[in-house]
Amino acid sequence: MTRLPLINPDAPGEAKPTLDAVNAQLKMVPNLFRLAANSPAALNALVGMEAALGKGALRARVREQIAIAVAQENGCDYCLSAHTAIGKMIGVSEPQLAGARAGKSDDAKVDAMLTLALRILRDRGRIPATELAEAKAAGITDAEIVEVVAAVALNIFTNYLNIAADTEIDFPVLRTAELTAV
Repeated sequence: MTRLPLINPDAPGEAKPTLDAVNAQLKMVPNLFRLAANSPAALNALVGMEAALGKGALRARVREQIAIAVAQENGCDYCLSAHTAIGKMIGVSEPQLAGARAGKSDDAKVDAMLTLALRILRDRGRIPATELAEAKAAGITDAEIVEVVAAVALNIFTNYLNIAADTEIDFPVLRTAELTAV
């Protein structure tokens, strides 16, 4: 059971317009957003950052693969489950989903982005210049590098929030401890 309350999306309050917008977009209000609604400021930051990155250089499929890799590394079952389900909905293939869990892709540029994302995560942003040079040599633009950092940061927030709250998973359940095929 989730350790913090999940805000009812129909309840009046400061978070309601944002929860309504999430519902309009996703046709549901996942527990993550109901949890974040305990702080309307945090909820708005989460939704705002997701929306802003959605207009950026990284394609949605790549953002989902990064989210899966970060969730796997951080041990966040909620985010692994959610981003795998979302990835499937937007056309990420089963092999790509499984690869993302291992931080790998058969697409060289996406593979370089996943490698960079995990390096940023593991080294808390302290990546050597050689890593950035390798990313650029793989075709990753400066804008994409910045957005990989942003995607990692966003997913750290959601991973840590869900881990801290032990959020009930409202997607098909996957466990980071189980590395079988997706």
